[in-house]
Amino acid sequence: MIDRSTVADPEADLAHEIRLRQKAREKRARLLKHAFLMLLSFVMLYPLLWLFASSLKPENEIFGDLGLWPSQFQWSNYTEGWNALPVSFTVFYANSAIVTVLSVIGNLLSCSFAAYAFARLTFNGRTFFFALMMMTMMLPYHVVLIPQYVLFLNLGWVDTYLPLIVPRFLAADGFFIFLMVQFFRQIPRELDEAAMIDGCSPFKIYWAIILPLSLPAMGTAAIFSLIWVWEDFLAPLIYLNDINSYTVPLALRLFVDQEGQSAFGQMFAMSVLSLVPVLLFFVAFQKLIIRGIATSGMK
Repeated sequence: MIDRSTVADPEADLAHEIRLRQKAREKRARLLKHAFLMLLSFVMLYPLLWLFASSLKPENEIFGDLGLWPSQFQWSNYTEGWNALPVSFTVFYANSAIVTVLSVIGNLLSCSFAAYAFARLTFNGRTFFFALMMMTMMLPYHVVLIPQYVLFLNLGWVDTYLPLIVPRFLAADGFFIFLMVQFFRQIPRELDEAAMIDGCSPFKIYWAIILPLSLPAMGTAAIFSLIWVWEDFLAPLIYLNDINSYTVPLALRLFVDQEGQSAFGQMFAMSVLSLVPVLLFFVAFQKLIIRGIATSGMK
């Protein structure tokens, strides 16, 4: 008798060969995809790499040498840049930290209050006011710049931090309200109803139920708010006149004088240091940020 196990099966061999070829194609596709993503990541990170490399170069090599590797590491750019201006960068960082921290707190509190009202409460004119809020997102900042300046000037707030901080406590940024409304709407209303049966007020429901469940959305709003406020140049330029009140973006501008001469190495060194708080905050809360962006866009 013929042992069938020793007889070659053409169909099985063909299927095995097809699987091997398919796995080889998938492996090549993965390698190409990863290579493309690595190349794209390098292109996106190149400006940051160039900034860091330029902060360590001598002044005559920053624009004269296209390479990233300095011929001589000029670490003194950091120490000299920190004290190069009439006021130490410690003051500028402290000013930016004050404005940023208070602004982030104000945005989270006021925008979450407004979003909770739009998403969970029922009141007359809710649809109209929500549409009005959405329309404010379409207005460029420059449209309201002059009326706001006149208002703050009449209040005596110019050359103080109040114009930069107080609007954040009044839910002035419609983007964060919309972001949180989208998130709050996905929380089951049965939780509100159960809390109301237990005697919770609307504020208690917000504080004890909605807010703890909204950490991803709050983290997303916090990082965007921190980036926008920390890197804001226009608003501090308009409202701050005293150099002792300047924030970091205004201080970086002081490295360029009226004749266009600049200590580029020191300026780039301080620019690198100005990115550190944002990067640290993003690394610390990146999981909440990704979850917040993913869930807030779901319907």
